[in-house]
Amino acid sequence: MPIVKYPRATEPLWHEWDRKAQKCGLRHTVYSVNGDQYTGEWLDNLKHGKGIQVWKRDGAIYSGDWKFGKRDGYGSYSILDPVTKEYKKVYTGWWKNNKKCGYGVTFYPSAERYEGEWSGGLRSGWGRMYYWDGSMYEGQWLEDRPGGQGMLRLPNENRYEGGWKDGKKHGPGKFFYLDKGQLFEGIWAADIPKCGILIDFGRVEAPAPTQYPIPKV
Repeated sequence: MPIVKYPRATEPLWHEWDRKAQKCGLRHTVYSVNGDQYTGEWLDNLKHGKGIQVWKRDGAIYSGDWKFGKRDGYGSYSILDPVTKEYKKVYTGWWKNNKKCGYGVTFYPSAERYEGEWSGGLRSGWGRMYYWDGSMYEGQWLEDRPGGQGMLRLPNENRYEGGWKDGKKHGPGKFFYLDKGQLFEGIWAADIPKCGILIDFGRVEAPAPTQYPIPKV
């Protein structure tokens, strides 16, 4: 019996058209229905590689790395100042899965600034925070608050060095009253010193020393 060869089934044309329509590798500019705009690289119709995203509603802009549609890698996020109409940088650093992760710098209102590590969009790890009143905290962070070991320096140069928990002094620590020339060393709980000793420390050089020195035991 002779062997009959049937013609090979051809792929529907729309499959080929769909492949050609896929944004992959090259840079494209795409406008969303809500007015958002993205210009950059793509992979399988997802933002992937280098790109710039502009959100129309609040005028925010992200420029940096993308991975499968999410901010991932190194990039900067800025917002539009409604008064000056210029972009103000909010965050520059590393991202993972659309959240701050790794080392980065964030600029807050009132000239506050954080430099350090992030995890899941929260300050976690080592970091330094500059506050609006001139004080500065440097040390460990946990879930967006000081947690672990750290140092808080106040505007008058007085400082606390020791343990922290939930953003408050907690555990063994030292408070240097440099303006009075005294040092308190003891145990803290929820920002309150529970027990310890107070001694003179650099009292001669202090700008406003206590009236009477603490007698030695």
